[in-house]
Amino acid sequence: MGRFLKHLFVFAVLLFIALPFLWMAYAAFMPKEAVYSGELFSRMGFSLESVRALAKEGFWDRLFFSLGLSSGVVALQLFTALLAAYALRAGLGLLPFYLFLMAVPAELLLVPLYGILKGFGLLDTFWALVLPFAASPFVIYLVYQAMRGVPEELLEAARLDGAGHRVLLFRILFPLVRPTLVAAGVLSFAAHWNLVLYPRVVVSDPGLWTLQTWLTDLQRKYPTDWGLLSAAALFSVLPIALLYLLFERRVVATFEEGLKG
Repeated sequence: MGRFLKHLFVFAVLLFIALPFLWMAYAAFMPKEAVYSGELFSRMGFSLESVRALAKEGFWDRLFFSLGLSSGVVALQLFTALLAAYALRAGLGLLPFYLFLMAVPAELLLVPLYGILKGFGLLDTFWALVLPFAASPFVIYLVYQAMRGVPEELLEAARLDGAGHRVLLFRILFPLVRPTLVAAGVLSFAAHWNLVLYPRVVVSDPGLWTLQTWLTDLQRKYPTDWGLLSAAALFSVLPIALLYLLFERRVVATFEEGLKG
Protein backbone atom coordinates (compact mmCIF):
# COMPACT_ATOMS: atom_id res chain seq x y z
CA MET A 1 0.00 0.00 0.00
CA GLY A 2 2.87 2.34 0.86
CA ARG A 3 4.57 1.74 -2.50
CA PHE A 4 1.29 2.36 -4.31
CA LEU A 5 0.87 5.70 -2.56
CA LYS A 6 4.43 6.69 -3.44
CA HIS A 7 3.86 5.84 -7.11
CA LEU A 8 0.56 7.71 -7.04
CA PHE A 9 2.25 10.78 -5.55
CA VAL A 10 5.03 10.70 -8.17
CA PHE A 11 2.46 10.34 -10.95
CA ALA A 12 0.47 13.29 -9.59
CA VAL A 13 3.59 15.47 -9.45
CA LEU A 14 4.61 14.50 -13.01
CA LEU A 15 1.09 15.20 -14.24
CA PHE A 16 1.12 18.60 -12.55
CA ILE A 17 4.46 19.45 -14.19
CA ALA A 18 3.42 18.14 -17.62
CA LEU A 19 0.00 19.78 -17.59
CA PRO A 20 1.11 23.13 -19.10
CA PHE A 21 2.91 21.31 -21.93
CA LEU A 22 -0.07 19.05 -22.58
CA TRP A 23 -2.34 22.09 -22.65
CA MET A 24 0.06 23.85 -25.05
CA ALA A 25 0.03 20.87 -27.42
CA TYR A 26 -3.77 20.67 -27.21
CA ALA A 27 -4.30 24.38 -27.85
CA ALA A 28 -1.88 24.38 -30.80
CA PHE A 29 -4.16 22.07 -32.81
CA MET A 30 -7.51 23.23 -31.45
CA PRO A 31 -10.00 24.93 -33.81
CA LYS A 32 -10.04 28.69 -33.36
CA GLU A 33 -13.81 28.68 -32.88
CA ALA A 34 -13.38 26.57 -29.75
CA VAL A 35 -10.85 29.02 -28.33
CA TYR A 36 -12.89 32.15 -28.94
CA SER A 37 -16.18 30.58 -27.85
CA GLY A 38 -14.68 29.30 -24.61
CA GLU A 39 -16.02 25.80 -25.30
CA LEU A 40 -12.61 24.17 -24.99
CA PHE A 41 -13.79 20.63 -24.32
CA SER A 42 -17.33 20.50 -25.66
CA ARG A 43 -16.11 21.48 -29.14
CA MET A 44 -12.97 19.37 -29.31
CA GLY A 45 -11.41 18.88 -32.71
CA PHE A 46 -8.20 18.90 -34.73
CA SER A 47 -7.13 21.81 -36.89
CA LEU A 48 -3.92 22.93 -38.64
CA GLU A 49 -5.14 26.49 -38.90
CA SER A 50 -2.68 27.80 -36.31
CA VAL A 51 0.22 25.98 -37.97
CA ARG A 52 -0.67 27.50 -41.35
CA ALA A 53 -0.91 30.93 -39.72
CA LEU A 54 2.60 30.47 -38.32
CA ALA A 55 3.97 29.86 -41.80
CA LYS A 56 2.36 33.08 -43.05
CA GLU A 57 3.98 35.00 -40.19
CA GLY A 58 7.44 33.70 -41.13
CA PHE A 59 7.90 31.25 -38.26
CA TRP A 60 9.79 28.60 -40.21
CA ASP A 61 12.36 31.09 -41.53
CA ARG A 62 13.11 32.18 -37.97
CA LEU A 63 13.22 28.57 -36.79
CA PHE A 64 15.81 27.48 -39.37
CA PHE A 65 17.80 30.69 -38.88
CA SER A 66 17.99 30.01 -35.13
CA LEU A 67 18.90 26.36 -35.73
CA GLY A 68 21.81 27.37 -37.95
CA LEU A 69 22.91 30.17 -35.63
CA SER A 70 22.82 28.08 -32.44
CA SER A 71 24.53 25.14 -34.16
CA GLY A 72 27.33 27.41 -35.38
CA VAL A 73 27.79 28.89 -31.91
CA VAL A 74 27.91 25.40 -30.39
CA ALA A 75 30.57 24.25 -32.88
CA LEU A 76 32.64 27.35 -32.09
CA GLN A 77 32.28 26.92 -28.34
CA LEU A 78 33.25 23.26 -28.44
CA PHE A 79 36.35 24.03 -30.51
CA THR A 80 37.52 26.83 -28.20
CA ALA A 81 36.65 24.71 -25.14
CA LEU A 82 38.78 21.86 -26.44
CA LEU A 83 41.78 24.16 -26.86
CA ALA A 84 41.28 26.03 -23.59
CA ALA A 85 40.69 22.86 -21.55
CA TYR A 86 43.88 21.34 -22.95
CA ALA A 87 45.81 24.47 -22.00
CA LEU A 88 44.37 24.33 -18.47
CA ARG A 89 45.29 20.67 -18.13
CA ALA A 90 48.79 21.43 -19.39
CA GLY A 91 49.29 23.87 -16.53
CA LEU A 92 47.87 27.22 -17.62
CA GLY A 93 46.92 28.88 -14.31
CA LEU A 94 43.69 30.51 -15.43
CA LEU A 95 41.17 28.14 -13.86
CA PRO A 96 40.15 30.65 -11.12
CA PHE A 97 39.50 33.20 -13.89
CA TYR A 98 37.10 30.80 -15.66
CA LEU A 99 35.37 29.98 -12.38
CA PHE A 100 34.93 33.70 -11.73
CA LEU A 101 33.42 34.21 -15.20
CA MET A 102 30.93 31.42 -14.51
CA ALA A 103 29.72 33.36 -11.47
CA VAL A 104 29.22 36.65 -13.34
CA PRO A 105 25.60 37.17 -14.50
CA ALA A 106 25.42 37.57 -18.27
CA GLU A 107 23.10 40.58 -17.91
CA LEU A 108 25.90 42.44 -16.11
CA LEU A 109 28.02 42.32 -19.28
CA LEU A 110 25.28 43.47 -21.62
CA VAL A 111 26.00 47.23 -21.43
CA PRO A 112 29.81 47.05 -21.86
CA LEU A 113 29.37 44.42 -24.58
CA TYR A 114 26.95 46.72 -26.40
CA GLY A 115 29.56 49.49 -26.29
CA ILE A 116 32.27 47.19 -27.65
CA LEU A 117 30.09 45.97 -30.51
CA LYS A 118 29.10 49.54 -31.34
CA GLY A 119 32.76 50.58 -31.37
CA PHE A 120 33.60 47.84 -33.86
CA GLY A 121 30.53 48.56 -35.97
CA LEU A 122 29.07 45.11 -35.36
CA LEU A 123 25.62 46.09 -34.12
CA ASP A 124 22.78 44.85 -36.35
CA THR A 125 25.07 42.27 -37.94
CA PHE A 126 25.20 38.49 -37.87
CA TRP A 127 28.53 38.62 -36.05
CA ALA A 128 26.95 40.41 -33.09
CA LEU A 129 25.01 37.20 -32.46
CA VAL A 130 28.04 34.92 -32.80
CA LEU A 131 31.34 36.44 -31.69
CA PRO A 132 30.43 37.23 -28.04
CA PHE A 133 29.57 33.54 -27.62
CA ALA A 134 32.70 32.13 -29.25
CA ALA A 135 33.78 30.71 -25.88
CA SER A 136 31.82 29.55 -22.85
CA PRO A 137 33.48 29.28 -19.40
CA PHE A 138 30.95 26.62 -18.40
CA VAL A 139 31.66 24.44 -21.45
CA ILE A 140 35.41 24.91 -20.94
CA TYR A 141 35.08 23.79 -17.33
CA LEU A 142 33.12 20.67 -18.27
CA VAL A 143 35.67 19.66 -20.91
CA TYR A 144 38.54 20.40 -18.54
CA GLN A 145 36.99 18.14 -15.90
CA ALA A 146 36.73 15.37 -18.48
CA MET A 147 40.37 15.81 -19.49
CA ARG A 148 41.44 15.67 -15.85
CA GLY A 149 40.03 12.16 -15.72
CA VAL A 150 42.44 10.94 -18.41
CA PRO A 151 45.44 9.17 -16.79
CA GLU A 152 48.65 11.16 -17.09
CA GLU A 153 50.52 7.91 -17.82
CA LEU A 154 48.66 7.61 -21.12
CA LEU A 155 49.79 11.04 -22.24
CA GLU A 156 53.33 10.49 -20.96
CA ALA A 157 53.61 7.29 -22.99
CA ALA A 158 52.49 9.19 -26.08
CA ARG A 159 55.08 11.89 -25.43
CA LEU A 160 57.81 9.26 -25.18
CA ASP A 161 56.72 8.05 -28.62
CA GLY A 162 57.24 11.54 -29.99
CA ALA A 163 53.66 12.85 -29.88
CA GLY A 164 53.29 16.62 -29.91
CA HIS A 165 50.47 18.79 -28.65
CA ARG A 166 48.37 18.29 -31.78
CA VAL A 167 48.53 14.50 -31.51
CA LEU A 168 47.89 14.57 -27.77
CA LEU A 169 44.86 16.78 -28.17
CA PHE A 170 43.15 15.52 -31.31
CA ARG A 171 44.18 11.84 -31.41
CA ILE A 172 44.25 10.91 -27.73
CA LEU A 173 42.23 13.34 -25.63
CA PHE A 174 39.56 14.22 -28.18
CA PRO A 175 38.18 10.65 -28.58
CA LEU A 176 38.21 10.18 -24.81
CA VAL A 177 36.28 13.37 -24.05
CA ARG A 178 33.90 13.09 -27.01
CA PRO A 179 30.92 12.03 -24.82
CA THR A 180 31.45 15.14 -22.68
CA LEU A 181 31.66 17.30 -25.80
CA VAL A 182 28.31 15.92 -26.97
CA ALA A 183 26.64 16.65 -23.64
CA ALA A 184 28.26 20.09 -23.41
CA GLY A 185 27.02 20.80 -26.93
CA VAL A 186 23.45 20.02 -25.91
CA LEU A 187 23.67 22.33 -22.88
CA SER A 188 25.31 25.04 -24.94
CA PHE A 189 22.67 24.76 -27.66
CA ALA A 190 19.87 25.10 -25.12
CA ALA A 191 21.49 28.14 -23.49
CA HIS A 192 21.95 29.98 -26.79
CA TRP A 193 18.59 28.90 -28.18
CA ASN A 194 16.73 30.46 -25.24
CA LEU A 195 18.40 33.89 -25.41
CA VAL A 196 15.83 36.68 -25.61
CA LEU A 197 17.21 39.90 -24.13
CA TYR A 198 20.62 39.93 -25.82
CA PRO A 199 19.44 39.48 -29.44
CA ARG A 200 16.72 42.08 -28.85
CA VAL A 201 19.32 44.64 -27.69
CA VAL A 202 22.06 44.16 -30.32
CA VAL A 203 19.90 43.48 -33.39
CA SER A 204 16.96 45.51 -34.64
CA ASP A 205 16.78 44.07 -38.16
CA PRO A 206 13.86 41.54 -38.23
CA GLY A 207 15.87 39.49 -40.73
CA LEU A 208 18.41 38.76 -37.98
CA TRP A 209 15.95 38.08 -35.19
CA THR A 210 16.30 34.74 -33.45
CA LEU A 211 13.22 32.63 -32.90
CA GLN A 212 12.83 33.64 -29.26
CA THR A 213 13.05 37.33 -30.15
CA TRP A 214 10.52 36.79 -32.91
CA LEU A 215 8.17 35.07 -30.45
CA THR A 216 8.13 38.11 -28.17
CA ASP A 217 7.09 40.23 -31.15
CA LEU A 218 4.44 37.68 -32.12
CA GLN A 219 3.03 37.81 -28.60
CA ARG A 220 2.69 41.58 -28.83
CA LYS A 221 0.94 41.36 -32.20
CA TYR A 222 -1.51 38.61 -31.22
CA PRO A 223 -1.84 38.71 -27.41
CA THR A 224 -5.13 36.76 -27.37
CA ASP A 225 -4.58 34.26 -30.18
CA TRP A 226 -3.88 31.30 -27.89
CA GLY A 227 -3.89 28.76 -30.70
CA LEU A 228 -1.23 30.63 -32.68
CA LEU A 229 0.91 31.34 -29.62
CA SER A 230 0.63 27.75 -28.40
CA ALA A 231 1.67 26.39 -31.79
CA ALA A 232 4.65 28.75 -31.89
CA ALA A 233 5.71 27.80 -28.36
CA LEU A 234 5.29 24.09 -29.10
CA PHE A 235 7.45 24.08 -32.22
CA SER A 236 10.06 26.33 -30.61
CA VAL A 237 10.49 23.85 -27.75
CA LEU A 238 10.75 20.76 -29.96
CA PRO A 239 14.45 21.11 -31.02
CA ILE A 240 15.65 21.28 -27.41
CA ALA A 241 13.25 18.55 -26.28
CA LEU A 242 14.43 16.19 -29.03
CA LEU A 243 18.09 16.90 -28.31
CA TYR A 244 17.63 16.27 -24.61
CA LEU A 245 15.68 13.06 -25.18
CA LEU A 246 18.42 11.77 -27.48
CA PHE A 247 21.28 12.55 -25.11
CA GLU A 248 19.55 12.57 -21.71
CA ARG A 249 21.80 10.03 -20.00
CA ARG A 250 24.97 11.59 -21.35
CA VAL A 251 23.91 15.08 -20.28
CA VAL A 252 23.01 14.01 -16.74
CA ALA A 253 26.21 11.99 -16.33
CA THR A 254 28.41 14.79 -17.65
CA PHE A 255 26.69 17.40 -15.50
CA GLU A 256 27.26 15.31 -12.38
CA GLU A 257 30.90 14.53 -13.27
CA GLY A 258 31.65 18.12 -14.23
CA LEU A 259 30.49 19.53 -10.92
CA LYS A 260 32.49 17.13 -8.75
CA GLY A 261 35.31 18.59 -6.69
